[in-house]
Amino acid sequence: MGGQCGGDIFTSTYYNINMKHINNRELSWLLFNERVLQEAQDENVPLIQRLRFLGIFSNNQDEFFKVRVANLIRLAGLKSKKIDLKTDRFSPKELLSLIYKRIDCAQNSFLNTYDEIIEKLQNYNIHIVNEEQITEEQKDFCRDYFISTIRVRLVPLMIRKSAEMPFLPDGKSYLAVKMLKEGKMNVRYSIIQLPVSASCPRFVVLPSKNDSTDIIFLDDIIRMFLDDMFFMFNYDTISAHSFKIMRDGELNLDDDVFKGFVEKIEQGINDRTRSRAIRLAYDKNLPHDFLKLLINKFELNSSIELEAGGKYHMLRDLMKFPKLSPKLENHTINPLFHKAINPCESILKVIKKQDILLAYPYHTFKHLLDFLREAAMDPRVESIFITLYRTAEHSKVINALQNAAKNGKNVVVVIELKARFDEENNIDTTTELQEAGVKVIHSTETLKVHSKLLLVERREGKSENKGYLYVGTGNFNEKTAEIYSDFGLFTSDQELVKDARKIFDFLANTHTRHGYKHFLVSPYYMRKQIETMLDNEIRYAKAGKEAYFYAKFNSLTDEKMIMHLYKASKAGVKIRLMIRGACCLQSQIKDLSENIEVRSIVDKYLEHARMIICCNHNKPKSYILSADLMTRNLDRRIEVGVPIFDKKIHNTLSDIFEIQWKDNVKSRTLINTGEYIYVENAESEPPVQSQNVLYEYFKLKND
Repeated sequence: MGGQCGGDIFTSTYYNINMKHINNRELSWLLFNERVLQEAQDENVPLIQRLRFLGIFSNNQDEFFKVRVANLIRLAGLKSKKIDLKTDRFSPKELLSLIYKRIDCAQNSFLNTYDEIIEKLQNYNIHIVNEEQITEEQKDFCRDYFISTIRVRLVPLMIRKSAEMPFLPDGKSYLAVKMLKEGKMNVRYSIIQLPVSASCPRFVVLPSKNDSTDIIFLDDIIRMFLDDMFFMFNYDTISAHSFKIMRDGELNLDDDVFKGFVEKIEQGINDRTRSRAIRLAYDKNLPHDFLKLLINKFELNSSIELEAGGKYHMLRDLMKFPKLSPKLENHTINPLFHKAINPCESILKVIKKQDILLAYPYHTFKHLLDFLREAAMDPRVESIFITLYRTAEHSKVINALQNAAKNGKNVVVVIELKARFDEENNIDTTTELQEAGVKVIHSTETLKVHSKLLLVERREGKSENKGYLYVGTGNFNEKTAEIYSDFGLFTSDQELVKDARKIFDFLANTHTRHGYKHFLVSPYYMRKQIETMLDNEIRYAKAGKEAYFYAKFNSLTDEKMIMHLYKASKAGVKIRLMIRGACCLQSQIKDLSENIEVRSIVDKYLEHARMIICCNHNKPKSYILSADLMTRNLDRRIEVGVPIFDKKIHNTLSDIFEIQWKDNVKSRTLINTGEYIYVENAESEPPVQSQNVLYEYFKLKND
């Protein structure tokens, strides 16, 4: 990270304890989110985009608390001291202590960065104002807005010390309202949930003069009109201070054998929304008596579960800050059409002739939607099979599948109900699809389906149905395809189609294990297949031949895979890894990992694609995958990696990897202290921001 929160947590306590040379997953993930924070601090990033990075950072931290910290709190509460935390370096309490120190430091940096950006926005006549800074005209506007838009959405809850407090879900921002009658010491407490939605945004643009733009938080408009809400009470002073609550995000499934899986998921969602509080973040000016009341009501036990902060909370809403000026935003690209695909012409015919690689967001997701629409209407298409993990709101993918079923196609959709925080949406999607005549399959309780597969079966001639296949690294989600960097392969190679059929047969029928001729498939084979690739490179290196293993993943945390990479490094295999997020491998350690380099790119698009390129005795092989090198992906999920047979596409993947490896603007390298530093840029080298270069690369590419 370059010491933003000080390197001592890592270089002393963290690194020296770690005798097995495995970095701690939680601390490594926090380093990733600090790299997100770096983007908010980068003066070369447009100002409003910097605010959006603050929102991403805040959202990431909240999810980290709800999942990883909540899990450690549960472990810390267990009586057994023999708890395997993979690294086995810390007790849960020790690790929690290190995590809280790192988080508190990053949060201070977050607040300082926010203040700096708000100040710089004033240079562009953009002002974030509060209820005490607005003009009379703006106050009249706020009153009208409060009456017409806000008030009807507010349901203040009255809180009494002697009564149970109504349940407050997490993921929301609240105002703690205190009313005081002087002399009589008559105190009343109330809580208001901020009604943030698309029709009632967190940030309201006020009427302004002199080419100025004034913006006010929704919170402050509500503060202005507290008297209009609580007029029925007799008080002398009234105040409102913000807070948010974070709860355990674990989904626990009932083991009642008489309940169906969907019913168990629904019950688990309901239980999770009412799970125990693990952290309270609040305005440091919140009256002490109200704070004490909240601590008691939320049953918080320790000072480390409290975070005193600024006036505003739930700042993930910064991701939706108003778009005010193009020059203060990232330049928006127009996604490209692949040169081999012409709009309004058959994509199936193109795929029949050649494999097609799409690289999002540089290529348009419309090709995938057009492929589905064509399959839905083509009278020769008989069946469509697809795996879904996360889909967009008002999904065009879902719409195309519904239309296909209505047109008489056999449509089989495997929906993963256990996609974290998307469970409820996927239950709703199940109902929508079933009502349209789609056959929906859910995974088992113990096995997640995380692969991204789409198979279209078409009757051609007298032969068996011909399959047309799409294998992706990212979700079938048209919204995230605009901001996530992912790959998607179209192919009609019937050997690959046979492997895909086996996957769907496994999911739809018997759950009997198959052998796969070409696919890398977890949980049964992928780990061994990747280890075999490394073993081959080890053999070549020991024979004095060229040997390399290049890979790109979101995370690298599996201990066995790390040990195999160390083994390859010691044998002389050149290893280059691009790991965006958590990386538990330690690079550049003498006699262990000196042949391993690790880099991380954090930029305007989320680097989400996974790929492997290996030397293979000067016959390079490449794969794209849905899996990361994490134990959950390799051992507890259905994941798929597909080999690239087309030489041109292989060369494209190699080009992409090399372009990103040369990034000297947004790339950081992992050093042997466990920290990340920006890749050094020699004075003679031009700046290379790989995401910009890749867009130009695909604009010029003709195949």
